[in-house]
Amino acid sequence: MDGLLIVMSGFSGAGKGTLMKRLMADYDDFAFSVSMTTRAPRQGEVDGKDYFFVTREEFEKAIAEDGFVEYAQYVGNYYGTPKAYVLEQLKKGKNVILDIEVQGAMQIKEKFPDALMLFVIPPSIEVLLKRLRARGTESEEVIMRRITQAKTECTYMDRYEYIVINDDLDTAVKEMYAMVQSAKFTVSRCREFIDTVIDELKSI
Repeated sequence: MDGLLIVMSGFSGAGKGTLMKRLMADYDDFAFSVSMTTRAPRQGEVDGKDYFFVTREEFEKAIAEDGFVEYAQYVGNYYGTPKAYVLEQLKKGKNVILDIEVQGAMQIKEKFPDALMLFVIPPSIEVLLKRLRARGTESEEVIMRRITQAKTECTYMDRYEYIVINDDLDTAVKEMYAMVQSAKFTVSRCREFIDTVIDELKSI
């Protein structure tokens, strides 16, 4: 059985990256799709592991070559999901997690209707602001731009299947894993298997 494509969106500062790293550390059937971006690396981020950091020119060349599953602009920078890696991992049976903002997520859902849509939020906006400021990498002006973006993002939340409230990390990781396992066996995602069973019954 092919793996499940998982689209994870959420407010900047909600803890999506931390959740994904813990999920992959705790369970071996997940793969993280490394995105490409034109934004500058944050402290500790590694090129090719956290993101592929490229220039705008390089990114736009990849767009022209149809090299992305999706791409979008967010707070002045490009973000995109390289196509080849995602398809390869799904064929291997891995559940591939895409960390994508809402515009890109809608593109993915259109191209991959069976993708599992998860939206990560903090327990409160007060906690969100505290996490953004604790990064120490952005000015108050940029932080407020991220809050403005969050106001837009929240209007998309009802287009996702599950909400992940990232308060306690251990709890959130376990809940996410349960969501993925449940989603794998919905009737719509098991259509091919169901059709095979029906055909076998008809042949008897």
